Amino acid sequence: MKSRLSFSLLLLGALLSGCSDSDGDNVTVDDNGTATPGEPATFNFVEGTIDQAHAAMRAGTLTCEALVQGYIDRIEAYDDAGPSLHAVINLNPRALDRARMLDRNYAVDGPSGPLHCVPVLLKDNFDTADVTTTAGGTAMQYNRSPDDAFSVTGIVDAGGIILGKANLDEFAFGFIGSSAIEGQVKNAYDPTKGPGGSSSGTGAAIAASFAMAGTGSDTGGSIRVPSSLEGLVGIRPSLRLVSQDGIVPLAASQDTGGPMCRTVQDCALMLDAMVGFDDGAYANQRQAFAYDSAAIETAEAYQVITNVPATYTDYLDPNGLEGVRIAALQPLFGDNTDENVQVQAKIREAIDAMRAAGATVDVLTADDLTARSVALDNLTGFASNSRFEFRNDLTAYLMSWPSNLDGHLRSFDAVEASGGYEARHTGTFASYGQIGRAIEDESDTSAQAVAYRQDYQRNLEQRPTIVRSGLMRILDNRDGDGPNANALGAPYDVLLYPSVLSLAPRLGASPTTGRNNRLSPFSGFPALSMPAGMVQPAGNDSAPALPVGMELLAREFDEPMLIRIAYGYQQTVRPRSAPTFTPELAANDD
Repeated sequence: MKSRLSFSLLLLGALLSGCSDSDGDNVTVDDNGTATPGEPATFNFVEGTIDQAHAAMRAGTLTCEALVQGYIDRIEAYDDAGPSLHAVINLNPRALDRARMLDRNYAVDGPSGPLHCVPVLLKDNFDTADVTTTAGGTAMQYNRSPDDAFSVTGIVDAGGIILGKANLDEFAFGFIGSSAIEGQVKNAYDPTKGPGGSSSGTGAAIAASFAMAGTGSDTGGSIRVPSSLEGLVGIRPSLRLVSQDGIVPLAASQDTGGPMCRTVQDCALMLDAMVGFDDGAYANQRQAFAYDSAAIETAEAYQVITNVPATYTDYLDPNGLEGVRIAALQPLFGDNTDENVQVQAKIREAIDAMRAAGATVDVLTADDLTARSVALDNLTGFASNSRFEFRNDLTAYLMSWPSNLDGHLRSFDAVEASGGYEARHTGTFASYGQIGRAIEDESDTSAQAVAYRQDYQRNLEQRPTIVRSGLMRILDNRDGDGPNANALGAPYDVLLYPSVLSLAPRLGASPTTGRNNRLSPFSGFPALSMPAGMVQPAGNDSAPALPVGMELLAREFDEPMLIRIAYGYQQTVRPRSAPTFTPELAANDD
């Protein structure tokens, strides 16, 4: 059973006392949080932004408690009932208490931070001491960390409220979006369609306005794929920018957490809160890549290497497309099958809009990439490290606090033996167990074990050099490496390609991702998926419109460029539309 809180929707007017500052706001706030003089600001839960909520609080028309309660009511109305999205596993029983405390403090001291009273849903592989962390498997139903993940602490310290936990593709294994704990997540735009994964619950929940923002984790596409299918902005940060402490691992050398939001500006605020140097044992911030990347050993080195700005919101430039240079990688657009054509057409429209807004967008063909000594198949043809690392990394996570606190299982082997996961993952556990044991046991000299260790070592040593150097040749627009390389034009700021090659698939199926999702995790470079726009599925005029996502990839630690370009496009095109199955709730007069 879910741990859910059930309350009737509260009238905001009954909760106004003690929430406004001394000035108040007589403003009207548009859908981007821009305030202009007018009537006192009000807040709509559907598509509501952080700026809009804060403006309404300043105007005295919204309390933190009412904000949190409103999202709880939306979850009650639409997650188990109505379209039954099954996006939320449980709610935080302390969320309303924290909201009331923030209201009391707000009356005296004003906002608690840039995320003041922002309700956040965590993918249920992020630890918080308030509720269990199941990774979607019944095997981990008692798994309750004694503290918050490092990035979750950052969200709370910035004033955020952990509203609860979002469903996911169990153990972050794939893109279907189903778990033993909560079942199949449905797409918020069309409940007959799949949500992508593995951060499927976060994607559907934020698209349906069940919270203001959410977190996802990404090993090989798990933030970007559901963000694409749910019309969200999803940021996979550079590896090492965000601590992996307190996030159930899939492959520590590829994993990273990141924000998933309805707007670029909300994701910029979330990223501000999530970044930072963590000196703990499970941060995974200290490794260096095999190509042009130094190890991070101290907080000072972290700042120098990552160049984290005072705030990523400094890069929210509505004219952010002016003067930027973008390379669209045509070989990653997929073939001309029916399921790909609509995606390709929408992204070409996006490219035209970017050009009209002042960007240079060059579409590079396979021949253009060959001139830059790049074959994309060589960059994306490696295996993911999840098969090599999951067994040992999961055990390390489960051993990181005593089981006598919560009775949780303490090893991969115990989780596998429990059978507490969907039947479709029985083979995955068996395979990952076999490979993990072969990696660990160097005395196993069987041909298969030796091959596993060789493949893994190649991924650790050769893959970063091959992928990073290939991407840098494209970004730097040169025909080779070293002093004899020739420039083929001005450098590019980002690369562009579809996040997912097709529209949302039928429920229970994986979307067609191709190998596009591999470039960021294999290189450690940051990527941002954002909506290019909405399309009507071909041949079905009565079907709901579905989002198309496009991915931007930048140089390592150049998240500011991603935010600048994405915000410029968002403000120019307004590509997102709200789902129709989860409308605004009416106030309940009792």
